[in-house]
Amino acid sequence: MAFSDEQVERYSRHLILRGLGVKGQKKLLASSVLIIGAGGLGSPVALYLAAAGVGHIGLVDGDVVDLSNLQRQIIHTTERIGQPKVDSAAKAMRSLNPDVTVTTHHMLVDAGNIAQLIEPYDLVVDATDNFAAKFLINDACVLADKPFIHAGVVGFAGQVMTIRPHEGPCYRCIFRDMPAAGEVPTCRQAGVLGAVVGVIGSLEATEAVKLIVGVGEPLIGRMLTVDALTMNIRRVPLPAHVPDCPVCGEQPTITAIDPANYIQPACTIDSANE
Repeated sequence: MAFSDEQVERYSRHLILRGLGVKGQKKLLASSVLIIGAGGLGSPVALYLAAAGVGHIGLVDGDVVDLSNLQRQIIHTTERIGQPKVDSAAKAMRSLNPDVTVTTHHMLVDAGNIAQLIEPYDLVVDATDNFAAKFLINDACVLADKPFIHAGVVGFAGQVMTIRPHEGPCYRCIFRDMPAAGEVPTCRQAGVLGAVVGVIGSLEATEAVKLIVGVGEPLIGRMLTVDALTMNIRRVPLPAHVPDCPVCGEQPTITAIDPANYIQPACTIDSANE
């Protein structure tokens, strides 16, 4: 594949970047990423992956743009209030980089459709804001042997980890079961600083590029935590192997996506909260 003159100019800073270069840019253009959630985390992920030239980006979100989103969901605009978030985000991405094919899925992700949604993509990015979604994404990706990137944010703090199934711990290895309803406050309850969501989403985009290009050390077996109040950033080592993990352990008990395992409202990607 030869770059056009416009592509050489557009991606010039990548083309001269050691570790990425021409070969890495070709990998980006040939890759496909599914972003689940087009809210606070999904906004920087979608913008940076589109700008980077990821060839095919899928967006999944069942919500519409609301005024309360705009404090942190920077891919949307006041003029697009009331529009489906996937359509609003796709408009911004296509305007930013016409090289990128954007496929939108205006729907909620649930146990009945997640396998079909993730199947065509090389990589999945979890940009959701509730535990049912996060456990469902983890289990579906592990069962499909599909790498994915997890993140979560509340208040002034956030976390990021990358999961490559069977090469390190999965989300369920670390957080075995969903917390009881109300046990962990949501962003709607506790609030969230918009810029922190941007930082964590940008880190997810960085991890995605690293995985696609094959450069650096992805956060496999490590969790990066960020406390913006103190600017304390830690890389926490995780167990290399969790034999009794119910989905990727030695005798897994989760071998299929059963809706009964996701007792919170089925993956409501209420990205108004993220």
